[in-house]
Amino acid sequence: MAEYFRISIHFLGGEFHGRSDNGESEWPPSPLRLFQALTNAAARLDGSGIAEQNAAALRWFEALTQPPEIFADKATPTTGCQFYVPDNVGDLVAKQWSDGKYFDSKNHPIDIAGFRTEKRVRPLVLRGSCAVHYIWKLGESSSIASIRETIAVIAKATSRLGWGVDLVVVDAAFEESTHIDSSLERWLPVETSGGSPLRVPVSGTFAALEERHTAFLSRLQTTGDGKQFFSPVPPLEQFRVVTYRRETEIARPPYAILALRNLDDRTYASFDAQWRRLHLAGMLRHTASQSDFAAALGWDKKRVDSFVLGHDKGGSTNSDVPQDSARLVFVPLPSIEWRGEERGFTTGAIRRVLVTVQGFCPNSEFSRIVRVLEGRELIDEKSKLPAAFLRRQSEKDRAVDSYFSKESAVWATVTPVVLPGHDDPRQLRKRLRPEAPALSAEEKAQILRKLDVRIERLLRKALLDSGLPAPLVANAELQWRDTGFVQGVDLASRYSVPDHCRRFRRLHVRICWREHILEGSAQPIKLKGPFCIGSGKFAGLGLFVPLEG
Repeated sequence: MAEYFRISIHFLGGEFHGRSDNGESEWPPSPLRLFQALTNAAARLDGSGIAEQNAAALRWFEALTQPPEIFADKATPTTGCQFYVPDNVGDLVAKQWSDGKYFDSKNHPIDIAGFRTEKRVRPLVLRGSCAVHYIWKLGESSSIASIRETIAVIAKATSRLGWGVDLVVVDAAFEESTHIDSSLERWLPVETSGGSPLRVPVSGTFAALEERHTAFLSRLQTTGDGKQFFSPVPPLEQFRVVTYRRETEIARPPYAILALRNLDDRTYASFDAQWRRLHLAGMLRHTASQSDFAAALGWDKKRVDSFVLGHDKGGSTNSDVPQDSARLVFVPLPSIEWRGEERGFTTGAIRRVLVTVQGFCPNSEFSRIVRVLEGRELIDEKSKLPAAFLRRQSEKDRAVDSYFSKESAVWATVTPVVLPGHDDPRQLRKRLRPEAPALSAEEKAQILRKLDVRIERLLRKALLDSGLPAPLVANAELQWRDTGFVQGVDLASRYSVPDHCRRFRRLHVRICWREHILEGSAQPIKLKGPFCIGSGKFAGLGLFVPLEG
């Protein structure tokens, strides 16, 4: 049975002052910061250096390959306050006094008040229990009894985490299961972009800390003739950086906007969102599957089949790849255009396309893909002639920027969602037809409730399949219907779909995102897109736009 190693930190002052490399507030505290605090506690326990028993426990700790999950209270930034810290020049001032110099060349008094450095202190204020919990999932028999006892003693001897004023009480335990307060935010180590980069110890971090401490003690050295010089202490380099993201935070894969231009590059090429959208998606996939495109990126046929076309290993069954497989995604973007005071913002034709990925793709590789895509022609399947070419476009383009830059709690489809399954597998709707046996009002209402439950379940499945966090999906309020919620969209049934989607129902959907606050309660939360869900997402179906700011 797997077990868990837990370290719980409780901040006594309700504040945290730790900063990241760029001076920004760090929250939650990084696992490396915790490891440094444990190393400091081990040194204080032993008095003169770190005993081998404690060193062995710290080396076991740094060798944990799986980064911990972190559960933490919410932290609120503050404006802080300004301090003026005296510089370490008291000996210089005293020397001038001893020489009888009390004023400088400008007749200003020589005293320590003239040597102060401005320092801004901006702590984070912690809510609730002011706690942070680090949890490592361990294999069976992953630690011996002496290690368990020693690391627990070291943890409980830790008194500070962050600055010297950040006093803490620490507990540590090895457990078969974990039960953490559900009101805490859960932070998960992820491989996708976005989130917060946190430092994590690796094998060798403990030795590097000891070397750095030795260098610090000998930073002032004396030459043979009695002169002193300063030897800088090298920075700690033995660690790795892991991206952490809240459980409710949306993954942000890399993306780019490509404009569809006519061959003379004078105007945009325009495609109808109802019918030509499907042809456009096919032309984009065809372009990215060409041999010269693949050769420029160093791809083989297997890579093209899975990453571009979404086929299985053999490519013979034309089946979709698993949800967790990486895939290149093209999403045609209908323009959101201002049509005057009477009509307001209205959904128009497609003149741009979103390029992104589902699953993990390094930013460097994605950048190469976009560079190779730019300038390529889209070939019409019927005429075999170029229909448009691709050119890089800014995401701040007003016709499409609301898909990406606008935060909103309410989003609605500009192209309908294709449900990821049959909405009426038991054919309950046949019982509602006029020629079917008569039903009472209650029986009809019961059938309609069952159909609604089925549709809602499928919509939440589509949201989860698109990679949205489960807590966010669970709290979302959903509405659906055949007519659109956005000006300019058509009936859901009038949008063309790929062959494998024709047997599934299409619906326009409106989502109100909500965030869990207390048990049984939630409040609206504003999120940024893009959002594209459902079985037709690889053909530009299930695309959402914000309805309010």
